[in-house]
Amino acid sequence: MTGRWNELAKDVSAMANTRGGLIIFGVRDKTTELVGIDPDDVNVQQYAQWIRNHVQPYLPDLDFILLSSPDGSASVLVVDVPASTMAPHHVYGTAAKDKDQQAAVVPYRDKDHTAWMVEHQIERAYRDRFTRAQRAEEEVQRLIDHAQETVFAQQKEPAAWFFAVARPERPLPRTAPRLTREETAYTLHTAHTRSRTLAGNSPAIGPLTGLEIVTSNPRPGLRRWVLNTLTLGAGREIYTELLHDGSVVLAVNLSWKAMRKGLREERLAEGLLPVYQEYVGACCRDLAATALELALRLRVDSVLNLTATIAATAPSMPLAPVVSEYGGAFTSVPDYARHPHRIQPVTTTLTPVDGDEVLGEAAQELFTDLMTQFGLDPQL
Repeated sequence: MTGRWNELAKDVSAMANTRGGLIIFGVRDKTTELVGIDPDDVNVQQYAQWIRNHVQPYLPDLDFILLSSPDGSASVLVVDVPASTMAPHHVYGTAAKDKDQQAAVVPYRDKDHTAWMVEHQIERAYRDRFTRAQRAEEEVQRLIDHAQETVFAQQKEPAAWFFAVARPERPLPRTAPRLTREETAYTLHTAHTRSRTLAGNSPAIGPLTGLEIVTSNPRPGLRRWVLNTLTLGAGREIYTELLHDGSVVLAVNLSWKAMRKGLREERLAEGLLPVYQEYVGACCRDLAATALELALRLRVDSVLNLTATIAATAPSMPLAPVVSEYGGAFTSVPDYARHPHRIQPVTTTLTPVDGDEVLGEAAQELFTDLMTQFGLDPQL
């Protein structure tokens, strides 16, 4: 059994290191004869754990699918292995002559068989990985910069803004259908429903609620749909983009009604920009929900990388976190809070198959990492 599991780890790693593929148990290799497997013998968790222990880096997108014929007479197990952006993946095991000695190899697929990477191939694979990571970071920053330029150009008074981007780790195929206006509106509707379910009894109303007035009529942009309330002249300013490549951009004014008018003017007079803590949490929740719903709509099959930060229209003004008490009846800036001028970007991940519990954890991670930079330890 160990030998077969080692073969599974090797084949999975080889496909992830090349172009991805399917491994089908229950079909003969050379003749493609369907011989089937006993579905009662399938233990997906055990197989996944074996690969997790013997293939590094970890492969989060691996999918095990048990398929049976309509009459139940034959079953196969399909392992869906996507091409990995984290290649090269090493297979680890013990050396045959020394059980205490760990050995590692880097397999790859060469046509219809598995081969082992030599040194220069491994070097190139690492170089390709780092190049992909750098380009992904640059694209996230480009999207944030574009959103910042757009909203700041129409900002009439000093404010702190939430900026976030969610992007699939792997690009969609060029043949993927473009997102329609109707699909965009429906995606935002389902994301809003999911986010409100996650919010429970939280009094904070997120940006998806503020966008309802324009949700039914997204405007076309460059390979994207754009919705915003920047020109409405009333209410919180919100800007979002749903891109045809599966990315989501969200920008929200965090200073709008962060405090009662008198207290807000006092903070501005002190040179502080208020940041409403509960609304930051709602933004993180709405971002995660929208990213997940869009991924489901476009059939994204890779990890979603979420990045969020807070920036001010007046960079010289420090940011002041505003917390609410008694269900939002009172707001204040804690005496012990820090007033940073700049918030470092924070990141987390989701996969399209994640449920509400994982989505909530991802939103909480972003929220916590943002607010701890103010010296606070929040809970959604």
